[in-house]
Amino acid sequence: MPKHIYLQPDAPDPIHSDDVILAIVQKHVAAAKSVTGVDESGGEARTYAIDDNIILKVQRPQQLRPLTSLEKEAFFLQQLSHDDHISVPKVLGYGREGAIEYTVMTRMPGVAIVNTTLEGNARTETLFKLGQTLRRIHSVAQEPFHASGLFPGDTNFSEVKARFQELFEGLIARMRDQSIEWTLPHTPEQVAAKAVAALPESNERVALHSNPGPTHTFVDASTTLFTGLIDFGDAYFSHPAWDLWRWNLPHDRQAVFKGYTSEKAVNASFIRTWSVVMVVSDMMAIAYQTKSKAESEEDLKGLVKQL
Repeated sequence: MPKHIYLQPDAPDPIHSDDVILAIVQKHVAAAKSVTGVDESGGEARTYAIDDNIILKVQRPQQLRPLTSLEKEAFFLQQLSHDDHISVPKVLGYGREGAIEYTVMTRMPGVAIVNTTLEGNARTETLFKLGQTLRRIHSVAQEPFHASGLFPGDTNFSEVKARFQELFEGLIARMRDQSIEWTLPHTPEQVAAKAVAALPESNERVALHSNPGPTHTFVDASTTLFTGLIDFGDAYFSHPAWDLWRWNLPHDRQAVFKGYTSEKAVNASFIRTWSVVMVVSDMMAIAYQTKSKAESEEDLKGLVKQL
């Protein structure tokens, strides 16, 4: 699995002029008129808003890394464009202009959940819709993804298991280095060992979004209804349950899972793997001292008993 290592950290990272941006966009959208904003919150990418419904996304040169790829994202979105029930940006163009790698796409309406307050039934309904969307994404034909050669990831169960082991080891190291208080009756090492041992051998592998969490899940600012999912640049192959862990609160994950299984049930092997993924999520909340730490500790106690 590619690591989060930047390949050229000293490369220049200019903000391009409006003329340069418009010249690129107009190759794909002739009617584009003006640059209306620049957003650098994406880290590896910089996005330019064009008019009120178009985004130009460019790779930031000093943030280039093996895992993240605009080409991969454009390919993923194009595969999803055949299903009208999957709400993601539409690719209008992809290419390179000199040293600039870019994607022109439609703008996802609304705001990211991380930038708004979403509670109660509205939150549950939105996460249910997210779960439905993830199941549909995982259900598209996988052959084109494999044939593309763009997607890294796990090719067998041993590699899936190694992914869990590596993440557990990283979380345990952080808790030790940061002197994080641990209140459970079993040590972190014991919990991790028990979780990995509980993994069922499975051949399930799909192209994953990678991080369908609060930063990339969008809702309508007025109605708080789910509008869609963005940012597929870190996609990789692994067990589909890995796309259901990016929510710290246990009841949030349950809402996503209910949506994921609302149209078609999952098998017992999936549920067992998902339980281990939830152990990872709870330990992540503890290791990083999130606001959900107390809920995660209580949830983890129950999960360990069930493993």
